Amino acid sequence: MFHQIWAALLYLCAVLLNSIYQCPEYSPLTTQGVDGKEFPEPHLGRWYFIAGAAPTEEELVTFDPVDNIVFNMATGSAPKKLQLRATIRMKNGLCVPRKWIYHLTEGSTDLRTEGRPDMKTKLFSSSCPGGIVLKESGQGYQRYLLYNRSPHPPEKCLEEFQSLTSCLDFKAFLRTPRNQEACELSSN
Repeated sequence: MFHQIWAALLYLCAVLLNSIYQCPEYSPLTTQGVDGKEFPEPHLGRWYFIAGAAPTEEELVTFDPVDNIVFNMATGSAPKKLQLRATIRMKNGLCVPRKWIYHLTEGSTDLRTEGRPDMKTKLFSSSCPGGIVLKESGQGYQRYLLYNRSPHPPEKCLEEFQSLTSCLDFKAFLRTPRNQEACELSSN
């Protein structure tokens, strides 16, 4: 009898704690953008990949050989398209250029990657100054990625990102070392 009462009491305490302490959520970006500017204008320009989090390490393995990545987001050649160019500095010193085309979703900040119909990208605001968070999901993976306008954001930004993603049960965390100079972005 005592064990049943004790178990019921522990269960009630757990329910109460769970209702009081829930993981904070990232705020989705709105189509109104920042400072009254329509999405995507405030998010165009240069971004640095800072860190990633995922439920498992396998979902971040693609970033293991990376030292740093610099991106440039620009409007595409057609309405509702964004062009993303990146230069990846590998840990071995090589620079690898990449390009993607994102398709904007009407009335949303959700993005679809051209040529990858299974991949979905959602944009979220970040409490970190100059920061943005992307949630990528596709066949068999999901991950949160932290980007910043600065290649070296305050340490507090990484701690908050890791704390929040850990709360969401994303056990794997990867931080780009950024030990080498970023590669130059190509102009085309």
